[in-house]
Amino acid sequence: MSEINTVGVLGAGTMGNGIAHIFARHGFKVLLCDVDQQFLSRGIETIRKNLSREVARRKLFHEEMEAALGLINGTLNRASLAECDFVVEAATERFEVKAQLFAELDGILSPHVILGSNTSSISITKLAAQTRRPEQVIGMHFFNPVPVMKLVEVIRGLQTSQASYDTVKALALRLGKTPVEVNDAVGFVSNRVLMPLLNEAMYAVMEGVATAEAVDEVFKLGMAHPMGPLTLADFIGLDVCLDIMRVLQDGLGDPKYRPCPLLIRMVDAGWLGRKSGRGFYKYE
Repeated sequence: MSEINTVGVLGAGTMGNGIAHIFARHGFKVLLCDVDQQFLSRGIETIRKNLSREVARRKLFHEEMEAALGLINGTLNRASLAECDFVVEAATERFEVKAQLFAELDGILSPHVILGSNTSSISITKLAAQTRRPEQVIGMHFFNPVPVMKLVEVIRGLQTSQASYDTVKALALRLGKTPVEVNDAVGFVSNRVLMPLLNEAMYAVMEGVATAEAVDEVFKLGMAHPMGPLTLADFIGLDVCLDIMRVLQDGLGDPKYRPCPLLIRMVDAGWLGRKSGRGFYKYE
């Protein structure tokens, strides 16, 4: 594997801009790619705001912030990712979307380049099979907010080579993260355990066991969670939660992974959580 200096990030949403932020913060040139200039501009502005907060908290000098921003370039043209030494995809959590992107990127990138996915639940093995470089496809699952959270799940597909795993583990360490090795299974570890918890909390609200506020208080005060499961669901995005529950249900075939009907109705209504201004709570 060649040295990694330029990193491509596909998707400028919440996870994508966070990933771009942390790579630039650690001295990598970053090419941030999206399909819409509005999304791209919003993602870069979010990075600027988050870096400014680090300066305000004296975790970063202003000059370091400007240097990091100077390392990030935005593009709407996926073909420009050809110059990258490593690419991580952070697109919508749907297999058909990611599969199409992986097949396209496989034709753009140099043969030696590792192609990572920030997927939180979708099979790395299936994504790898969309390419002619399956041994160089790997999961690199960051956690939100990316600049703050230390964990990266590094997921091996059936075909992922040891060299690819070693490279991505070392890359995570260079970013100041703690990589944890996980084998390819639906939902991996994090979301296989977390999402059914959030889903069950939603059932408790739907069935009138308690209000959203009461459910969250139980978990904050009784289980020492930093935020309750419904606040967390709003933070993640209810549409993302629903997508992941459907991946779990389809992949594991167990009715215990059935998405809560209240979750489905809220997503249908456009109540996606913090990002839309309304979920289990209302946001300004």
